[in-house]
Amino acid sequence: MSATVVVGCQYGDEGKGKIVDLMSRSMDWVARFQGGANAGHTVVIGRKTYVLHLVPSGILHPKTKCVIGHGVVVDPIELLKEIQMLREKDIELDGRLFLSDCAHVILPYHKWLESLDAHDVRVGTTKRGIGPAYEQKYARTGIRVYEFIDPDRFRQRLQEHGEVLERVFRGAGVEPPQPIDRAIEEWVDEYSKVADQIRGFVSETMTLLGDAWRRGEKILCEGAQGTLLDVDMGTYPFVTSSTTTAAGAASGLGLPPSAIRKVVGICKAYATRVGEGPFTSELLGSEAEALREQGGEYGATTGRPRRVGWLDLVALRHAVRVNGIQSLVLTKLDVLSGRTTVPVVIAYDGPNGRMTIPPRDPRALDACRPVIEERPGWSDDLSKVRRYPDLPEAVRDYVEWVGEQVECPVGIVSVGSGRNQVIRVPRSRSQVTAPA
Repeated sequence: MSATVVVGCQYGDEGKGKIVDLMSRSMDWVARFQGGANAGHTVVIGRKTYVLHLVPSGILHPKTKCVIGHGVVVDPIELLKEIQMLREKDIELDGRLFLSDCAHVILPYHKWLESLDAHDVRVGTTKRGIGPAYEQKYARTGIRVYEFIDPDRFRQRLQEHGEVLERVFRGAGVEPPQPIDRAIEEWVDEYSKVADQIRGFVSETMTLLGDAWRRGEKILCEGAQGTLLDVDMGTYPFVTSSTTTAAGAASGLGLPPSAIRKVVGICKAYATRVGEGPFTSELLGSEAEALREQGGEYGATTGRPRRVGWLDLVALRHAVRVNGIQSLVLTKLDVLSGRTTVPVVIAYDGPNGRMTIPPRDPRALDACRPVIEERPGWSDDLSKVRRYPDLPEAVRDYVEWVGEQVECPVGIVSVGSGRNQVIRVPRSRSQVTAPA
């Protein structure tokens, strides 16, 4: 059986958690392949809301097993909080949640370094130490989970990092938040207790998933953030520190690339972005505030307001191409109700003329101006619709037009935050029957 990858097509916050939850019903495994606890995947089930940061959304289905892969950087305290929250909600985790022994851990000094470097001011990070943790991973100095759960080894590695921290703060002419020797002793004491509580979840997940794939079991791979924040494919340097695209699933989980046969892209019916960086379709002023309020565009992890804009087909086309997306999910379609027309960015006007593929240079991208096409709007409340034929014709035309423009069909639309507020889109208009 092949693996399926779910990716965000924009800057993250596209509603991947809900769609992963939907797709998990038919999956044996759901595996997270990159990112850290800066991601917030929200799933609404009845009157209960689950906000998951590290544990895959598939954990809410009792027969699905979940993996946090070695491509993820894990804050052990945040993971433990999430485990405790799920247990309080009577979600069974034993034998269902597996943490890679090769994942890198985030510790308090990573957050120190992030503030010291001040690069969070330029990029707009969540200050959770994720960037410095990935920096140390690729510098080959990071601490992995198998070291974290070994008390003697963990103390030794912390002392090594303590010597480096002393040099870094001394060189910067800045005092550390607390004396480093004392901090290390506190961390050893605090984190040894955390290690005791998560040790039972640690596993050699590369073999676990590889064996499952060879047995023909169904695997769903989920990432955090979105394509436009990918460290290579995104709006560099205003990006995250890992590979958020479908290519990251194989390397972040240890699956062979040949295992991945299907890629599903999640895209909002408009666009949002958190942090700094180019955002060609961005709205400002009262129009932005109205869309932000209507869509509830505030971070699930940070609570900070998101920048908002219209759906950008230039960026979406890029995401479809670099991920090899075969089917799109269009979320928050209900937020666009009540508009006479729905603006969509169909091209950019840049210094060298009109373009339908985004430039890679952020300065060139920042200089681009959106070319807007106004699509017919609709006034209907979509939140109670469950069948595609029951959607207003203007909505169906919009959905199908988006798929045609980016040469990738829309397979599902979402019309609300609830678990059941999704509609499957027929493969062709000929399959649509008129409403009764």
